[in-house]
Amino acid sequence: MILWPTVQEMIHEKISFFSNICQKMVTFVFVKMTYCLLTRWSFGLFLLLSYGFAGKMKIVEEPNTFGLNNPYIAQTNRLQARVAPSPVSGPQHLHLLAGKCFSLMESTYRYEFCPFHNITQHEQSIRWNAYSGILGIWQEWEIENNTFTGMWMREGDACGARNRETKVILVCSSSSKLAQVSEPSTCVYYLTFETPLVCHPHSLLVYPTLAEALQKEWDEAEQAHYEELVTDQGYNNLLRDIFEDAGLLKSHKVNLETTKTVPNSDTQNSLQKCTEDLEKQRVEIQRLQALLTQHNISFELQQITTNDPPNDIQKDEHLRGDTGNVDLQQQ
Repeated sequence: MILWPTVQEMIHEKISFFSNICQKMVTFVFVKMTYCLLTRWSFGLFLLLSYGFAGKMKIVEEPNTFGLNNPYIAQTNRLQARVAPSPVSGPQHLHLLAGKCFSLMESTYRYEFCPFHNITQHEQSIRWNAYSGILGIWQEWEIENNTFTGMWMREGDACGARNRETKVILVCSSSSKLAQVSEPSTCVYYLTFETPLVCHPHSLLVYPTLAEALQKEWDEAEQAHYEELVTDQGYNNLLRDIFEDAGLLKSHKVNLETTKTVPNSDTQNSLQKCTEDLEKQRVEIQRLQALLTQHNISFELQQITTNDPPNDIQKDEHLRGDTGNVDLQQQ
């Protein structure tokens, strides 16, 4: 009876001891599992945030090139026109389109048409080097049978050995919009532009847009062609001169005049060589003259100057007083 409490106390102590050990083990395992889960979750969160921030940094560092006024693009990297657009010309009511731009989305490209200015193409892509280019710059009208049949945009970006160009066809519609873009041949585009400004039957006639003096020239050319005083080709050439004077067609007169005033390089080289040879002959004649004078041999020399043409030079077979067999060393 005396030892029973002691045994009970010992049992309670053992139970308490093992309970504490179990609790500590459970706590350790829980903490360890929690630590592992937190570690893995933190690592996953780190990767997710890193990927997200990397994507954002890529967008900031490599912006797309849509549009001509992207503030993230250096001025030197924006589209650069090869030539300046021609002045606004043609029907007066179409001048209202100057300064406006019209866009069209087709497939992965956005086309932007600015009448009397240019046409551009922009690839709609998230690529850092998405394409943007100029398909043509306003140059001249296409005219057939006293009618404006199209606007030509030329001198666009390089396309192989040529430059891109676009023909704009004007079609009647209830509103002004860019309707269609096609590429019938490599580097040549056709663009359909709809507008109510061309719905009137006489809206695209050429004759009413000309000044009175040019209309008179056309009347005279028409009369001469009717009376068969000029051929069909001559008549067409007269009309082209009139259209060039009106600014409707790109003038080629300056280029022709420049070609005429620029001397041929071969002719210039030949003339220079002839002058040099003539100068060498003059020096040689002076040397021979001095040699004959030194040996008291009389002679008469026809005066030769560099201004005389080569055909005017008269050459004697022998200098006067020279028999052709004089031994200068015996003198």
